[in-house]
Amino acid sequence: MGPLSRILFGDRVSWLFLVLLAAIAIILPWLNLTQPPDSPWYVSNYALNLWGKYLCYALLALSVDLIWGYCGILSLGHGAFFALGGYAMGMYLMLQIGDRGVYGHPELPDFMVFLNWDALPWYWYGFDQFWFAMLMVIVAPGLLAFIFGWLAFRSRVTGVYFSIITQALTFALMLAFFRNEMGFGGNNGLTDFKDILGYDLQAKTTRIGLFVASAVALALGFIACRYIVTSKLGRVAVAIRDTEPRTRFIGYRVERFKLWLFTFSAVLAGIAGALYVPQVGIINPGEFAPLKSIELAVWVAVGGRGTLYGAAAGAILVNNAKTWFTTAAPEFWLFALGALFVLVTVLFPKGIIGLLRRRGGEGS
Repeated sequence: MGPLSRILFGDRVSWLFLVLLAAIAIILPWLNLTQPPDSPWYVSNYALNLWGKYLCYALLALSVDLIWGYCGILSLGHGAFFALGGYAMGMYLMLQIGDRGVYGHPELPDFMVFLNWDALPWYWYGFDQFWFAMLMVIVAPGLLAFIFGWLAFRSRVTGVYFSIITQALTFALMLAFFRNEMGFGGNNGLTDFKDILGYDLQAKTTRIGLFVASAVALALGFIACRYIVTSKLGRVAVAIRDTEPRTRFIGYRVERFKLWLFTFSAVLAGIAGALYVPQVGIINPGEFAPLKSIELAVWVAVGGRGTLYGAAAGAILVNNAKTWFTTAAPEFWLFALGALFVLVTVLFPKGIIGLLRRRGGEGS
């Protein structure tokens, strides 16, 4: 069995996950385009947009599960990488507005005109080009993760201490991006986007294109993660998770393996953020909030840590619940989230996937 066959067909549930994802990517846009609004099968633009956001969250959950579920690295700062990818996309979208903004300035975003800036900051140069922005979607979170991981792993920071400093990282970035002097829109962030690659963001076909792109990114991210965890690198990662001192003792450079996986997972998170921004229409410092990163751990724990597809399913299920709660009873959502995490930890610590496996007689 070749590498691709092993990834796609070596695990029946992984194959079913990809089939289900392909069905979602085809059926939801088809129902949106072909069914009349009064049909019970009609998928509204809002619902399609919402599912596009869920798929981005699922890709983000994959990035967390890769390092937490398989390498034992609990990062409570992955929201920072997600937000950096989102800001890179947002900067590109802001520069596509041109003279159609509130202040009609063709070269500067509206918030810079409002703050009496005379010229673009140097770090905005190149973001008027889509290829450069997409490069920064990868480079910005990847470089930050590489530098941060290199400093942390070479110092052998592990466990709860690593979780705390990743949370401190995202909190520091949140405070920095709140400042108007940073040149990223301050508290309001970046919003009021018009076009992407010359296509109107409000057009139905553009929305469908972004939805399909999110599904494709999730599928490719899943396949990449499956390739990693079924390879020698994945086996070493599991060994590091289970017995890091012994893995180091037999000669493996543990820090290098952890750094590579941490950097790759940050890139996945950045791509998820870049796809998320044009679909929700805004990116602001709130995406750096430590609570956002804590929620990521809840998604993965609920779905099933160390399964990949469980993490993606957990992200979709929890965010569906969040959508319902924040509409019907917004004041109870945080209590429900906390209760969900406690119940998962106590009653089924291996998540929904672990519970299904146990009931199906497949073992825990």
